[in-house]
Amino acid sequence: MNPIECAEQILSLIGFGAKQTNAMCCLTFLALANLKATQPFTESSNEWIRIHDILIFCKEEYDTIYAENSRETIRKQPLHHFRLAGIVEDNGKATNSPEYRYRLTPEMLNLIRCYQTDNWESALHSFLENHENIKSLYESKRRNRDYHISINNEIFSFSPGKHNELQCAVLEDFVKHFVPDCIYLYCGDTRDKDLFCDTEQLYNLGLTITTHEIMPDIILYPPTRNWLYLIECVTSVGPFSPKRVTEVSEFCKSSPAGKIYVTAFLDRATFAKFSASIAWETEVWIASTPEHMIHMNGNRFLGPH
Repeated sequence: MNPIECAEQILSLIGFGAKQTNAMCCLTFLALANLKATQPFTESSNEWIRIHDILIFCKEEYDTIYAENSRETIRKQPLHHFRLAGIVEDNGKATNSPEYRYRLTPEMLNLIRCYQTDNWESALHSFLENHENIKSLYESKRRNRDYHISINNEIFSFSPGKHNELQCAVLEDFVKHFVPDCIYLYCGDTRDKDLFCDTEQLYNLGLTITTHEIMPDIILYPPTRNWLYLIECVTSVGPFSPKRVTEVSEFCKSSPAGKIYVTAFLDRATFAKFSASIAWETEVWIASTPEHMIHMNGNRFLGPH
C-alpha cells in the first residue's frame, strides 16, 4: 500500500469513519507525522506545524495542491475531528495567531511508529484499550485553558488566547458599562466561528451570514434603541479602519438599525499601535479601563452614523 492508503487504514482501525479517512484527512495525517512518500512509519515525528505547513507538505511531498482558502476546511474537518479524538493537540494559542500550531499527541506518535512492525498488533490493542482515557486527558487540558462566559443564561466556553480574553472582557465589562440591556446576536470563538449565533434574530434585523471574513467579532443589539453594536476585538490585527468599516457596512446595508462601530483593545499600548489606522466616526473601548470610551470625533458621541 502507498502511504495514503496506510494512513487510511490506521485512521480506520482507531475508529474514524469514511468522512475522516478521505484523501484530505489522510494527507493531513501524513503531514502531521512528517512522513514523505518514501519513508517508513517508524520515522514519524510530531513537530509543531501550521495549517500553511500542511498545504506546503501536500504539494511538495504528495503532489497535491490545496488552495490557501482551503485552510478553514482543513481546520474544520481533519484537524477538528483529530483533536476531538485525542490524536492531535494544539499549542493553546488563539487560532488567528501566527504562533498557532498542531501536532500529533505523543500517544499517537508512539502508535504509528509501530505500524508495519512486529509490535503493531499489541501497540494498537493497547492504544484502543486506553483511548477513552487519552481523549479525556486532552479534553481536560483544553477545558482547563478555556474561558467560560454566560450568554442568555447559558455557559459558553471560549478557547484560550488573548483574542478570546478580550472578547470575554467585552461580553462582561463593556456590556455592563454601556449596553446592559442588549441582546447578544453573535460571537465567534477562535476555534468555532459560530460559537454563539442567533440566526433568527440576525435575519429579522436584515443580517445574513455569508462569510466569516466579513463578520465583526461580536454583534450586540439593544432593542430599546434599535442600534447594532459591531465590535472588533484587536490584539494583533483588524481594527475598524475605513476599509473595514466599508466592508461591514456592506454586510449591514439591509438592516434598518443604527450602526455603531467599536474597536476593542486589551490595553492602551495596543491601542497606540493601531490608533493611526482607526476610522473616524467609530468608537474605541479599552479593557484595562472598562468604564471609559474614546470617540473618534464626529457630531455626537456613541450613536449611529
